[in-house]
Amino acid sequence: MALHIEKIEKSKISEVDFNNLKFGQVFTDHMFECDYENGEWQTPKIRPYQALSFDPSAKVFHYGQAVFEGMKAYKDENDDVWLFRPDQNQERINKSAERLDMPPFPKDYFFEGLTTLIKMDSDWVQKGADNSLYIRPFVISTENCVSASSSNKYKFMIICSPVQAYYAGEVRVVFADKYSRAANGGVGYAKAAGNYAASFYPAKLAAKEGYQQVLWTDAANHEFLEEAGTMNVFFRVNDTLLTAPTSDRILDGVTRKSIIQFAEDKGIKVEVRPVRVTEIIEAAKKGELKEMFGAGTAAVISPILGFAHKGEKFELPKIDDSYASFIKKSITDIQRNKAEDKFGWRFQVK
Repeated sequence: MALHIEKIEKSKISEVDFNNLKFGQVFTDHMFECDYENGEWQTPKIRPYQALSFDPSAKVFHYGQAVFEGMKAYKDENDDVWLFRPDQNQERINKSAERLDMPPFPKDYFFEGLTTLIKMDSDWVQKGADNSLYIRPFVISTENCVSASSSNKYKFMIICSPVQAYYAGEVRVVFADKYSRAANGGVGYAKAAGNYAASFYPAKLAAKEGYQQVLWTDAANHEFLEEAGTMNVFFRVNDTLLTAPTSDRILDGVTRKSIIQFAEDKGIKVEVRPVRVTEIIEAAKKGELKEMFGAGTAAVISPILGFAHKGEKFELPKIDDSYASFIKKSITDIQRNKAEDKFGWRFQVK
């Protein structure tokens, strides 16, 4: 493909304090973008990171046609840069786009734009245990019209942000018993912007009660545990890992499927099935609930130290040989080219 490139005159990297980054607030020198017009994607381009200008009637503002992905790049000790299963993100953003009646973005455009952008801004990928480059591909509708219908114009973009650890403090959650994240037949499996917007208010209410996230339950009866905030969720009951199956309500997380495959390879019993609220509460009361943790690109694995349900509070035991710490270290070692990648997950940017 023809990729138009416009390089920045002077990098702003010297102005960045990489030891004090707030997640997703600092961005690299360049960005990738490609417009969809007249039924096809136009010439993609990389240009200096900058503000965009839109007409107030652009459909994204009115009807929320917007999907995104979350990815990370890592730099090893040899200054090589690696991605983790980017093919999964490329497939999923098109799956999300299809659900919102948006055109698929060509795979070759995606990978050439992604790798070229990362190579141009490779100095922003910092070495170190908690350092990475967070990558945000997204698509928005840009037709100037307020009729309630699918847009005929779109913009695909990739922006990048150097980051450190996502959750710095302890995480406790509250089980949802009123609000819902997704319903059957909805867009819960898509990384649609509106999914996250709808979660912010319940999350704010939870924060007022001292909880960092909401652990979402099914919309019908709040009977089954499904996702934790922006992450998939796992429960360790005795020595078995439980996690909910993917559905049209639950995101098919890249980290989630990697954890399942890795755990099974290591002989850890994994059950992918509906997980009842009552089951986890009973396990906690009996001392059988050893661990809970969220899984996602931003945090990789985030241990959950406690939870509440309808006013009843539970704290989890602190254990030395946790599955969470073992699996997190093992997967991050693969991501950072510190361990053998028997699964073929790593992708070198070159």
